[in-house]
Amino acid sequence: MNILTIENLAKSYGEKVLFRDVTFGVDSGDKIGLIGVNGTGKSTFLKVIAGIDSPDQGQIVKGNGITVEYLPQDPEFAADETVLAQVFCGRAPVMQVLRDYEQALADSQQQPGNIVLQKKLIQLSQQMDDLGGWQLESEAKAILTKLGIPDFLAKIGTLSGGQKKRVALARALITPSDLLILDEPTNHIDNDTVDWLEDYLHNRKGGLLMVTHDRYFLDRVATRIIELDHGLLYTYSGNYSQFLELKLEREERREASERKRQNLLRNELVWIRRGAQARSTKQKARIQRFEELSAQKAEAADAKLEVSVGASRLGRKIIELEHIGHKYDDRTLIADFSYIVLKNDRVGIVGPNGSGKSTLLNIITGMLVPDSGTVDIGQTVKIGYFSQESGEIDEAMTVIDYIKAEGHFLPTADGSTISASQMLERFMFPPNVQWTPIAKLSGGEKRRLQLLKVLMGAPNVLLLDEPTNDIDIQTLTVLEDYLDDFAGAVIVVSHDRYFLDRLVDKIFAFEGDGRITQYVGGYSDYRAASLLRYSETISNGKPVEEKKTILVQPVKDRPRKFTFKEQREFEQIDDVIASVESELRAVTAQLDGAGSDYELLRQLTVRQQELESRLDELLERWTYLNELAEEMQKT
Repeated sequence: MNILTIENLAKSYGEKVLFRDVTFGVDSGDKIGLIGVNGTGKSTFLKVIAGIDSPDQGQIVKGNGITVEYLPQDPEFAADETVLAQVFCGRAPVMQVLRDYEQALADSQQQPGNIVLQKKLIQLSQQMDDLGGWQLESEAKAILTKLGIPDFLAKIGTLSGGQKKRVALARALITPSDLLILDEPTNHIDNDTVDWLEDYLHNRKGGLLMVTHDRYFLDRVATRIIELDHGLLYTYSGNYSQFLELKLEREERREASERKRQNLLRNELVWIRRGAQARSTKQKARIQRFEELSAQKAEAADAKLEVSVGASRLGRKIIELEHIGHKYDDRTLIADFSYIVLKNDRVGIVGPNGSGKSTLLNIITGMLVPDSGTVDIGQTVKIGYFSQESGEIDEAMTVIDYIKAEGHFLPTADGSTISASQMLERFMFPPNVQWTPIAKLSGGEKRRLQLLKVLMGAPNVLLLDEPTNDIDIQTLTVLEDYLDDFAGAVIVVSHDRYFLDRLVDKIFAFEGDGRITQYVGGYSDYRAASLLRYSETISNGKPVEEKKTILVQPVKDRPRKFTFKEQREFEQIDDVIASVESELRAVTAQLDGAGSDYELLRQLTVRQQELESRLDELLERWTYLNELAEEMQKT
């Protein structure tokens, strides 16, 4: 079923054309990922589709009764409202009855035995049933808990920016709609929550249009990719991997077409220079063709972000952390952590939101003093810190002045220097943009500018805190290439699984109670190791001893026969899965009948989440064991 059709859409921002002549349709089963370089107008495009902004020309035709729900990149809230009220702000009748019910419940607790209040509670409860409110409330609380917001009655004004974004995401997910539009939904949520969101959107009915730079997310959710490129929209069927193949084919065709045009132009130029003696119709037509070929403009090639800057010399001693411990509000974030940073380290840090990842980076930089332990930094160390909150930018400054404040020139890897202006061009800030105020840049362009400023300091140790937030895929690709050749240590906090797999060879995982476990390999290796430890726990019936470093052999090196433990696990895993499924059904049934007991709902939702995660891990392990059993039969 067609949800909406977009015809000849165009939008400009000042003299800059964001997009033009855009025509395409969205069907109910479409899950569309929108990609493009920061500043190309992706967020504006979503606003126009959502009806928040109006196009300069063109139209959007929606079917009768079609509803659209939109998650903006920077949502706005009423600071004095509760989390639950904001989630239900689009469902006014339900919210009003729920507020009346909660007030009557509070009054009845103060006046036990009051017949009038008891009758009112029954009446309001029936109204909630009629509106589907209890089911909606239960679903809202479940989603909020999944997104790491367990306090449903907290005031919005007390939440962080990331928490507010997650509340807005919950509101968008809970509101029924034919088309869900999401602008950067994976920002500010941890890896496990991204996994959950993937599954939720994959199974959701209705259309989906989203902007995200999470490549694994696009690969696993999207069924179509649309790309904004130099004001034009290109459509590709399939997920992100298929998009890469199709785009490569398009660029090869574009280059072949341009080579053909240049050859024709060259041949016509030779003929023109010979001089035409007779002015026949054929000759005039040939002259006209030459003029038309000359007037044609080649399709602009993608700007390439080439980074080859040098780094300051790094001595033998870099950073040594000894028995670091830190608490926040009586909660242990880091407990007795020690590590010696090596010259070419590529370390990824993962863990739930609020677990202490940014705290660890702040301790390494000296911005935060640990409660216990010492941080010893070598004399030659020059830290470049790209944080989530990179400080206020004076938006009245021009782009070039902002970079020159850090340095006018930068040494390159080959021993020469590069100017601030040249560096800006490499970061896709052409000369005409360099003299514009920062206020005119998009959010992603500002983040790219802040990243460039960090690199302009020629650091030899890079600390990156969620560098993939608001950064487009093209910038991420070149940043990854740059970090491959970076002559120093890199420590990165990120929820971008592709980025971690591409970059790091070591993972520090925050695993609760301040424990930081070290794993060898990228993010996928870390997940495999976690699953392996869990399966060993199931087999042995007791927790696995903690290890400082866990090494997982690649799949290709796994033995082609069962170990003794795997044999026992293979025999038991069906019963374990059945037991978990049974408990999950029981918890789900309890959750459906929990009513408005918020504390019970929270406990049941947390338990449901744990069981679902455990079941997913068991099923993955079951698949591996059965594949191994089949291989053994073949051999």
